[in-house]
Amino acid sequence: MLKKESEQKKIAYFCMEYGLESDFKIYSGGLGILAGDHLKACRDLNIPLVAIGIKWKQGYVEQRLDEMGNVYDCYRDIDASKLEDTGITVEVTIRENQVPIKVWKTEAFQNAPLFLLDTDVSGSPYHGITKQLYGGNDEERVAQEIVLGSGGVKALKALEIEVETYHFNEGHAALAGLELISEKMKDGLSFHEAWEQTRKQIVFTTHTPVEAGNEIHPISRLRYMSANIGLTIEQLAEIGGIPFNMTVAGLRLSRKANSVAELHLDTTKKMWRHVTGKAPLINITNGVHGQTWMDQRYLDENLNSSQCWEIHQENKKILIETIFERTGTKLKSDKLLIGFARRMTPYKRSNLIFSQPENVDTLLQEGKIQLVFSGKSHPMDSKGKAMLSSLHEMQKKYPESVVLLQNYDMNLGAQLTRGCDVWLNNPQRPKEACGTSGMKAAMNGVLNLSILDGWWPEACRHGYNGWAIGDETVPQTEEKQNLKDAKALYEALLNEVVPTYYDDHSKWVEMMMKSIESVKEAFSASRMVQEYWNKLYAPNKGRGLA
Repeated sequence: MLKKESEQKKIAYFCMEYGLESDFKIYSGGLGILAGDHLKACRDLNIPLVAIGIKWKQGYVEQRLDEMGNVYDCYRDIDASKLEDTGITVEVTIRENQVPIKVWKTEAFQNAPLFLLDTDVSGSPYHGITKQLYGGNDEERVAQEIVLGSGGVKALKALEIEVETYHFNEGHAALAGLELISEKMKDGLSFHEAWEQTRKQIVFTTHTPVEAGNEIHPISRLRYMSANIGLTIEQLAEIGGIPFNMTVAGLRLSRKANSVAELHLDTTKKMWRHVTGKAPLINITNGVHGQTWMDQRYLDENLNSSQCWEIHQENKKILIETIFERTGTKLKSDKLLIGFARRMTPYKRSNLIFSQPENVDTLLQEGKIQLVFSGKSHPMDSKGKAMLSSLHEMQKKYPESVVLLQNYDMNLGAQLTRGCDVWLNNPQRPKEACGTSGMKAAMNGVLNLSILDGWWPEACRHGYNGWAIGDETVPQTEEKQNLKDAKALYEALLNEVVPTYYDDHSKWVEMMMKSIESVKEAFSASRMVQEYWNKLYAPNKGRGLA
């Protein structure tokens, strides 16, 4: 059994973003939603964890499209009235200046609290650092990472929270490791002695296998921003390389690191095989918080097929009404509804289903298939915005069967993963670390139609609880992969998904129930954090989670 909370040192979980509730927009997408689910599951299981993040003044971008399909970014201040002022302020050094950081606490998670760091301090000229999540230029990003990393370590000390293990969720938190090394060196240890002791304190989760998601900085920038915290060029290079790679630093600063899906573990090992001195890599597949994302009526042990279908149809009608309110398009509840909602970026291939229009044109014109899309692109991702614009064009071409829901957030995500009939996922491979939206859909009886990437190879039983798009072989060029996967998508959609939906209702509902049963526990956040506790947080200490 776990000890009483007061008797335990804590796990300190560092992340740049958290998705706790839809309107508290200190999250951008999957990483933040995962962090929020992680925190909620630790609360549920009474795991002794505290979380460190940033109190973003405006959070992540809101995106709107005009009638011509142009994408506009806008920001608004977040309502932070529910936060508790701890009364604590710490300082970090940025560009050789002392920057004050105020520490706030969320009220919602008393036994797994989230502390948020804020440079919007009265009288301080540095209020803009924590203004926008992933906003600003490269120097501003480093400043934000100093606040999260160095500021987070100092905040925990000021709060008198004893930390046993620091968990860095993605490389943004790597500067916390430099802070810990620097502290030990001030106490008289050599650099390598301090590093070795620090490694015993840190675990690291790596996510994206996409190059752009693994942040790098010239060492000159880190030194100019005072992010080196007194370490020399040579010492920084030993930790993160030249240029300084935040993921490499995380791998070298930790005692153990993990991937977020079994296939992702293979990808991660290949991706970083050249990195010497890295932590041993294991896998802990992501999970999602069932109480947040799953219709709890599906947990009824006596649920039968007619009840399962009725619940789904209720959720589908709610989604259809939301679509009508937002777009003026009235979709039909008796027609197949396919959902695609995730970050808009080229490798996700949101428009793959339109790549050979002759295969879907008649179905869309007749309304036999209906498509709903949603997602945001990064403000600086012009190609991602172009994808949004292209979907806007498809909405105009098929006004009664294609819709684009603007300004994707947690509320929309919950409705979509409950109300669609099919969840479509077709990224280029192997670029999907996990893909937790598919888990949310599956535990609500929404059948996945997905590329065998991320988590889906672990769950998919083709024709039993969903469908695979193609096989696991990956052509060497993007062009060949696009052609191969488009062909496989159409084959599965036209020959299996559509006929089953319209011609074999009993099989469809049976697949829905198998989907729920196979995912609700195996891909839950509860299972996930228990694995973190037993495999990453408390290894070799003889203390499992009861």
